[in-house]
Amino acid sequence: MAGESNIPFFAESVAAGFPSPAVGELNGTLDLNRLCVRHPAATYFVRARGDSMTGAGIDDGDILVVDRSVTVTNGAIIIAALNGEFTVKRLEMHEKEVRLLPENPAYQPIEITPASGAEFFGVVTFVIKSLHP
Repeated sequence: MAGESNIPFFAESVAAGFPSPAVGELNGTLDLNRLCVRHPAATYFVRARGDSMTGAGIDDGDILVVDRSVTVTNGAIIIAALNGEFTVKRLEMHEKEVRLLPENPAYQPIEITPASGAEFFGVVTFVIKSLHP
């Protein structure tokens, strides 16, 4: 696969709670394209802007991995276009009501109506973020 790298991948996981003894067993290499991109022809990357999805772990500047081949379902985080403007939100579908929900209480849900001309452009499958300034 083009763009592969030989970055070491360790079989042991890292404790996010109490520390555990480090074993450090090398498990080969890890290609992030293989991990994050399941359908290459239907996948694209886009940078998040703003703070409406911080509760879902999506911060300003994060890279979103979006798969257009994944079925858009209730509760999925999706990329949508409303009146020509793109947004990332959680989809909520109840019988006849469809809304795009922010994950920040400072923002209001967006009602989707036939008049809104909403289009869905894929499901966010991974978030890539930098923890170093």
